Amino acid sequence: MPLGEFTAARNALAAQLKREGRAAEANEVKALAKPSASAWVVNQLYWRHRESFNRLLATGERLRRAHAGQLTGDAVDARREAMAELTRLAELIVLRDGSHAATRDLMRRVTSTLEALSSYAPSPGAPIAGRLTDDLQPPGFEAVAGLLPESGKGKGRGQISMALPHAEPVTRRASSAAAAQRDEKDRKALVAAAKLAVRDAERALSVARKQAERAAAKAETAAQRAKELEGERAQVEKQFARASSDAKSAQSLASEAATSANEATKAAESAERALDLARQRLQQTSGHRD
Repeated sequence: MPLGEFTAARNALAAQLKREGRAAEANEVKALAKPSASAWVVNQLYWRHRESFNRLLATGERLRRAHAGQLTGDAVDARREAMAELTRLAELIVLRDGSHAATRDLMRRVTSTLEALSSYAPSPGAPIAGRLTDDLQPPGFEAVAGLLPESGKGKGRGQISMALPHAEPVTRRASSAAAAQRDEKDRKALVAAAKLAVRDAERALSVARKQAERAAAKAETAAQRAKELEGERAQVEKQFARASSDAKSAQSLASEAATSANEATKAAESAERALDLARQRLQQTSGHRD
């Protein structure tokens, strides 16, 4: 996984192991150190590009044997090609991860660690590939001399070729046995991690399904309520339309009534003036007669 997710994943796994009653394993996981960026890249090369990684280790073993026989040209070329391929793959891993830039310093540390693994493996006590937490430095001349086959120390070329048939099979068997033990241990660790991942995925799937069911039920309820509200809105709009029409009719009637009232008022005023005039004439007529 990406290096930025290491701490959270480690703590989650430790908590899960503790809940399952596996306290010792939980403490062991909790104590795991977060790798440096360069060590993480080398670990990724081991887990994602095992064939290329093993090719580099094989060239390291071949180069050690070539040194013992004073024949190094082909072995050096093969190691250089294997290193170039892994360096290119390392840059791709860094770019895909996006958390780090493929700086010159980072790639230098990656290259140094790869060179160290190539120089050591598959010697007994070599660093465990795929589980590095920090950078490695290639061994010095004396250490490299100590890694050479026993038949190649302090003897002439003719003596080396005579001694190799006796010493080489023993070293090879011991190295193969150690490598097989490491591979078996790695395989068991991978199987255990895969089982945990499957259980976590099953739990996550169950939770997601329940959440999806609840969300679907809520969506159906919301859709039904929206349909009801739409019906209510349509009914209210119809009532509003009728009320608007009635209001317009009432306004028209009120306007007509106001006009009629105004006309009636004017007529009454005219009648009142006519009555006053008639009364005045009546008085005048009565006065002349007296």
